[in-house]
Amino acid sequence: MNAAAREHPDRIWLRADGLELSYAEATAEVAHTRDLLLDTGVRRGDHVMLTARTEPRYLIALLAVTVLGGTAVPVNPRSTTSELAGLLAQLEAAGRLRAIVTDSELCSRFDNAPVPVVLVRDLSRTGRGGPVELSGDEVGEDDIAVMIPTSGTTGRSKLVMQTHRTHVLSGEGFAHWMGLGAEDRLMTCLPLFHTNALAYSTMGSLAAGAGLVLLPRFSASTFLDAGRRHGATSFNAVGAMLAALLAQAKTPHDGDTPLRTCYAAPAPPEREHREFEQRFGVRLICGYGLSESTYGLVWRPGTRPFGTLGWPRQHPTLGAVNEVRVVDEDGRDVEPGITGELLLRNPTVTPGYFGMPEETAQVVRDGWLHTGDLVASSPDGTYRFVARKKEVIRRRGENLAPAEVEEILLRHPGVADCGVVGVPAGLSEEEVKAFVVLATGVTVRELRDWAAEHLAAFKVPRFWQVVPEIPRTPTNRIARGVLAQGLPGNEVDLAPVVVREGT
Repeated sequence: MNAAAREHPDRIWLRADGLELSYAEATAEVAHTRDLLLDTGVRRGDHVMLTARTEPRYLIALLAVTVLGGTAVPVNPRSTTSELAGLLAQLEAAGRLRAIVTDSELCSRFDNAPVPVVLVRDLSRTGRGGPVELSGDEVGEDDIAVMIPTSGTTGRSKLVMQTHRTHVLSGEGFAHWMGLGAEDRLMTCLPLFHTNALAYSTMGSLAAGAGLVLLPRFSASTFLDAGRRHGATSFNAVGAMLAALLAQAKTPHDGDTPLRTCYAAPAPPEREHREFEQRFGVRLICGYGLSESTYGLVWRPGTRPFGTLGWPRQHPTLGAVNEVRVVDEDGRDVEPGITGELLLRNPTVTPGYFGMPEETAQVVRDGWLHTGDLVASSPDGTYRFVARKKEVIRRRGENLAPAEVEEILLRHPGVADCGVVGVPAGLSEEEVKAFVVLATGVTVRELRDWAAEHLAAFKVPRFWQVVPEIPRTPTNRIARGVLAQGLPGNEVDLAPVVVREGT
């Protein structure tokens, strides 16, 4: 950020409706926010939780935490009070949580917080002071910059630790992979509590000396207009976004925008890929990355390997820093065309899950990240996604663990047993389906309302089915494969309510 502010201080970096900040102004704002956090007692190595809406004030606060050497923990602002309490308990147990940054709408959820609660608006002093240089003395490349909450299979959130090195390499790589320059404006509506918006859009814009546009949310009906309004040239998307844009009624002006590229993960089918490019005049560049390693796979510049995840991502100046293997269940490398688990080894691989040494040891072994995703390689060096080895469900761009939902459902006195799985919803997205054994005459609509009270909206099952028992393995684990294949009986769709015979 310092380098960009020195080279082009007056160039606009951060844009949102009603706000523009130049590189110099944004740097000064980060410095002022850092100083206010220091006044609050935050120091190097401390943790700061942020209810990270996709808004400039939250991004400035997050950057300020990392600049002073602290660790930012951005969380979903739609989380329920109980979900936030669980995360707070995880952080508090380590004794390094120093502050919570939130807003007036959400602050009541932290009435019993063990640390100071700071309103993000009180950290803002935009426009005060002259040019500011952000010192880099406070941080090292191996220091933890951000911890990204991601669902764990035990119901506890896994906090994925990401270093400063990871974020710098991610930005430099992303700018290269996407062919970005100072004339570009990257637009994102993806959440700041996920890796994509932070490591790719934010850091990519800084690496390229480009602009960054933040939209608070995705709306298919207004997205193109936002691109026109802000002069955006590139954006990042998850599969559901592309499908939603294609579902909009066609107009003669669909391709009349400054948008020219889009990073899409995962890659859509070739037919939809071509349809999107032709209709909107946007070139899709596809890839694969995850919170545990931002250097996954990507399409090489100028290539069109439809239906694949691309080749291993490498750094534009450091060269080959990313190694890839595909292994069988015994850890042996498999031949091209044979399905196996994808392993990555590179400088962006996470140091681990915070406070979870056993879970970390299962995933990172001898420097190799075991992604839990099944792929098959091709003779040309590209990789094709086959299936998820993990149980994690991906819905509306969010990851959730079935155990999280099951835990809440089992708290209801009318539920004797339950099992939750993901069911295909197109473009590698899933919907959540709950199988429930009822102890009383409670209805699935009542259960849906119960779940909505205790879970973020994207975790609430859409499909419900009452069954006499939940199939289990000999070790008494839920037989999710059996559930995923379907059981006899009525399935209820509560978005809106529709009852269909069979599954």
